[in-house]
Amino acid sequence: MLFHYLAADKEGKVLEGNLEVDTFNQALQYLAGKELRPISVKPIKEAGGEQAHHWIFGNINITDKIFLTRYLGLMLKVGTDLLSAIDILIADFDKPAMKGFLLEVRDNLGRGQPFHYAFARYPKIFSPVFISLVRAAETSGNLQKTFEELSVSLEREANLRNTIKSAMIYPIILLGTSVFIFIFLIAFALPKIAKIFGDSGINPPLFSKVVFTVGLYVNAHAFAFGSVSLFVVGFSLYFFWKNRIGRRMAQRFFSKLPIIKNVFKELAVQRFAATTSSLMKAGLPIVQTINTAAETVNVEEFRFALKRISEEGLAKGLTVSEAFRREAVFPKLVTNLIAVSEKAGHLEEVLETLSNFYASRVEAAIKSLVAIMEPVMLLGMGLVVGLVALSIIVPIYQLTSQF
Repeated sequence: MLFHYLAADKEGKVLEGNLEVDTFNQALQYLAGKELRPISVKPIKEAGGEQAHHWIFGNINITDKIFLTRYLGLMLKVGTDLLSAIDILIADFDKPAMKGFLLEVRDNLGRGQPFHYAFARYPKIFSPVFISLVRAAETSGNLQKTFEELSVSLEREANLRNTIKSAMIYPIILLGTSVFIFIFLIAFALPKIAKIFGDSGINPPLFSKVVFTVGLYVNAHAFAFGSVSLFVVGFSLYFFWKNRIGRRMAQRFFSKLPIIKNVFKELAVQRFAATTSSLMKAGLPIVQTINTAAETVNVEEFRFALKRISEEGLAKGLTVSEAFRREAVFPKLVTNLIAVSEKAGHLEEVLETLSNFYASRVEAAIKSLVAIMEPVMLLGMGLVVGLVALSIIVPIYQLTSQF
């Protein structure tokens, strides 16, 4: 069987070629024997057959997508044809995963396949909104403007992510420091203090006895506690961060917490407004637009509401404003502006304004939330560490007062 491969050598140079082996695993073994790091390996079928693609190495992150959309928008704006723009990007990109993807795009274009086809093959990398916009722009011949808008949208998303990450740095450092101090007290200080009191025959206060007993038990089973803790933390990080079902569960949980739920609701409105505005500008039908927007919203009540608006409202002949007024989950500001802008014929522009408005509100809410979290976490960790420290200091004071 004939395979086509993209692989990187030790210096990071991307090599391309064909090889004939019996199985996919043999193709990987051949590349490993040549000290080549596989990027993609795909079987070459008979003429006219679709090629199966196996993505092997690397990933494409949001920074890569921002660069890709911004660069394509700029190149198309100055009059460069699409195939030439892709060739320039292939020469400029050093990242093997991105270079491999662009080589596949060029290969698809060379075979006469639609431009959006390569993006649609990677739904975990490119969202339904991204793919729908590229498909619509390809049909209308407006790729340049679409890529410019996509780059702006992706930059806004990246900035929001960076805001959240930056805001969480101090609480994470605070939590880590507190855990380290707690472990130090349990593992080193408590056993020595407990031994001193045991040898001296002094009876410490009840509170200190309880802390000593718990601390000594944890210390005696440190390996078991450490192993279980590492497993729980590792599994939780994987399940709630990497797994789609876990992320949905975490989002459902946090979206119902008293303070955080308002941030989730405003984020849901922002994503709905941004997605709907972009898809309407691209010329997609309103029912398809609302259905696609529903997939980008993480709060279930908003997702279900958008599905009802699309399937039970718009699909049955209601106007956009009438369908939205039936759903109480959306703020009055949103439904009133949708009604006014629909009559004026400027719905997509108003939705874009709403998107920017709610994006700024979400950013401000996150900063305020973190500002509240910091003293609360500091107080909580201080109480835990302080209680442990107090259980040690009080008996020591009793011991020294006898001399």
